[in-house]
Amino acid sequence: MDSVLSTADRGGPSQPLLLANGLRKHFPIPGGLLGRATKVVRAVDDLSLSVAKGETLGVVGESGCGKSTVARLLMRLIQPDKGTMVLDGDPVDEPHGITVNELRRQVQMVFQDSYASLNPRLTIVETLAFAPKAHGLANAEARARSRDLLAKVGLDPDNFADRYPHELSGGQRQRVNIARALALRPRLVILDEAVSALDKSVEAQVLNMLVDLKEEFGLTYIFISHDLNVVQYLSDRVMVMYLGKIVEIGAVEAIYGSPQHPYTRALLSARPTMDPRRRTKEAPIQGDPPNPIDPPSGCRFRTRCPFAEDVCARAEPLLTDTGAQEVACHMRIRGSGHTKAP
Repeated sequence: MDSVLSTADRGGPSQPLLLANGLRKHFPIPGGLLGRATKVVRAVDDLSLSVAKGETLGVVGESGCGKSTVARLLMRLIQPDKGTMVLDGDPVDEPHGITVNELRRQVQMVFQDSYASLNPRLTIVETLAFAPKAHGLANAEARARSRDLLAKVGLDPDNFADRYPHELSGGQRQRVNIARALALRPRLVILDEAVSALDKSVEAQVLNMLVDLKEEFGLTYIFISHDLNVVQYLSDRVMVMYLGKIVEIGAVEAIYGSPQHPYTRALLSARPTMDPRRRTKEAPIQGDPPNPIDPPSGCRFRTRCPFAEDVCARAEPLLTDTGAQEVACHMRIRGSGHTKAP
């Protein structure tokens, strides 16, 4: 590994690779006097998470729940209004910590739109070599690494290196984007709906490739998707988001085998089934998510929850450890006042 682009494991396997504490992002809505913002969209509200080295953390939730905003906050593509981040023991963008540029050497991202993510004027090998050259690698070495990465993602360098993005299929372009994310030898790769635009046969190939690359390069993944089956296949832990908050997080076996939050249960029961004897006859969850400009008091899911009681409107449930997973639900908090609480 090239010293100019490599970063050693500093804290050992027990130290989380990434810690985020109290992340908040509110987007102002202009409309008041002289266009001043009087309201905000609460995209992410005081979210804290930890990502262990070598794991895959799946992130699921309905559209608009804040999944992609979390990804962009972790990459610092947008600045948080509040909150801190620590990468393997080093604070991010703080005194005595690492800069955002140093963060992006170790954390890379793959976006959903494979075509918009590539420069149409650069050949594939030029695209892959750009970042390593910008970080000090010689041109010949950068191009050699690019060809090697093309081979790693299943594209013959002799056939694809000098092509342009419009000459590739969607699946081939996404393989190029994954190769580009690996060009700086990162430790963490954030995949934001990276396979959702692909047809199922190509999606399966890319997922298997991601598993192989994780093993070969010792990667850690944050995998964001609306496809619960894909998340189950790829993830070690799963984080369920609703309206900018985490409602449940835990091992994939616990989340899929014994979901504790009503929202998680509704998401899982909405999955299509191939068994005609297990057809879904009623919508597992009613209505649309509330307006993120003015979310409900207390539990944000209470307006759609069949178990909601007065306490759900009065107090916000905090993430509580139930043994196998952490859940933000008054029914799981001892002594909360809910009739179903332990």
